[in-house]
Amino acid sequence: MHRPPTDEDVRPVEAELIAVVAAVTDGEPRVLTIENGTALPSGPLETSHRSLQAALRSWVERQTNHPLGYVEQLYTFADLDRTAPGRRVVSMCYLGLTREMPHRDGSWRNWYEYFPWEDRRGKAHATPVTTALFEWAEAAPDAMLRWQRRNRVAINFGLEASA
Repeated sequence: MHRPPTDEDVRPVEAELIAVVAAVTDGEPRVLTIENGTALPSGPLETSHRSLQAALRSWVERQTNHPLGYVEQLYTFADLDRTAPGRRVVSMCYLGLTREMPHRDGSWRNWYEYFPWEDRRGKAHATPVTTALFEWAEAAPDAMLRWQRRNRVAINFGLEASA
């Protein structure tokens, strides 16, 4: 049986755009950040924006003074539990590929600062995250589950299962 909508059902939905702007400089993957490396360029979709991509480009250029080249939508998040109670935010994430340009307002950071386990240039190494995951694996109640967990951590983070 269908019930009539309540005030909770019809609350406004907000839309935000988030940019992961990547470049490769001197063989190093880099990501454009704001707020001293703690955030990605982002902003709400406004009625004045003619399209999602135009909105994204506007926010990135406004926050970083960096023009975007290639942009592709990556993923959209809209889960109810992502934001504060009473708010519904749909977040559309985009990947932008560009060249690093110095002397701009945004801050370019090494990609591996945020994803050290993805650094495959040398031998993969344990991080606090992988160390905690191996501890979780060792806490399994039986040998088969311990092996499965260690193997899963090793495969996902490029480590030896015994690490």
